[in-house]
Amino acid sequence: MDVVSLKLTPREVTGKKVASLRKKGVTPVHVYGGSASDLSLQVDSPLLRRILLEVGSNRPLSVQVEGKTEEDICFVREVQRHPVTDEVIHVDFLRVDVSEKVSAEVPIEYIGEAPAVRTLGGTLIEAMSSLEVEALPMRMPQSIVVDVSGLDDFEKAIHVSDLSVSSDVTILSSEEELVVRVVPPRVEEEPTPSEEEAAESAEVEVISKEKDDEDDDDKED
Repeated sequence: MDVVSLKLTPREVTGKKVASLRKKGVTPVHVYGGSASDLSLQVDSPLLRRILLEVGSNRPLSVQVEGKTEEDICFVREVQRHPVTDEVIHVDFLRVDVSEKVSAEVPIEYIGEAPAVRTLGGTLIEAMSSLEVEALPMRMPQSIVVDVSGLDDFEKAIHVSDLSVSSDVTILSSEEELVVRVVPPRVEEEPTPSEEEAAESAEVEVISKEKDDEDDDDKED
């Protein structure tokens, strides 16, 4: 697996004062985990945004702190965003031991075309977008591929128990969870008249019949 590298610099600004860093295009980050001490660091915001898009939460990255020679293998564990602008305002990196398994959310990649959509007019429902799995850091899958080409009727579905992964990866999500299925098209039902509407309609018919009878009597006279 190719490992992305990220260089971080020590951070002296903490607390509410970190807002001044963000105005300068710098994002505060935190590295924790393992036997080493927690570190308060920072990184250029544009670089961090690019890295986050590339690694997500399930790809390991090599983190080096300016002024130090050693590197740590880390995973992105928490990304805090501004509630209005959605800009990244803080990131936590988890330091891991490459010889010990870790858990991560791995995105699902759907491939193929479901015949029940193409020929029966159904709608593909992707019930899950990711799976929680466990693996060694350097063996963590980038995605779980799910082929939907076998969904040729509305009775078939793919559950977690149907998925296959390599022997060194363990799926932690419940086996009973639905992953994807095709549901039949919605049939628009004709609205049924309410009791009140039916009564009004019957009354109109009675009045109409009485009027027709009166017209017939007038014609006879």
